[in-house]
Amino acid sequence: MSKPSDRPYSRYSRDALTLLGQLIRRARIDRKLTAGELATRAGVSRGLIQRIERGDPGCTIGAVFEIAAILGVRLFDADASTMRKAIGTNDTVLGLLPKSVRPSRKEEEDDF
Repeated sequence: MSKPSDRPYSRYSRDALTLLGQLIRRARIDRKLTAGELATRAGVSRGLIQRIERGDPGCTIGAVFEIAAILGVRLFDADASTMRKAIGTNDTVLGLLPKSVRPSRKEEEDDF
C-alpha cells in the first residue's frame, strides 16, 4: 500500500503520470502479460505494477523506467545508442536543462 502524499502535484505532472501509466498498461496487455508476470520479470510486486499503471506519483522513477524498458515503451525520442552518445558528450542532454543545473564551464584550480 502506498503512503499518502501531502505533496501537491501540478496538473501537467499528474497528466504525464497518467499517460505514462496508460502507455505501460497498453504495452503489457499487447504483449499478453499479466501484472503478476511482469512483476516477476521486473523483480517488483504486482501492487507496484498496478500503481505505476494508475499513474501513482509515489512510485520510484527507477522502477517506472525499468518497467517501461521491459515493455519497450520509449521514454525519449532516441534509441539506446543515441542516448548513450548524448550522455557521454553532455552537450545535447545538458542543452535541455535549465542553466541553474548545468555545470560551470570554469576550470577548477586543483593543483596542490
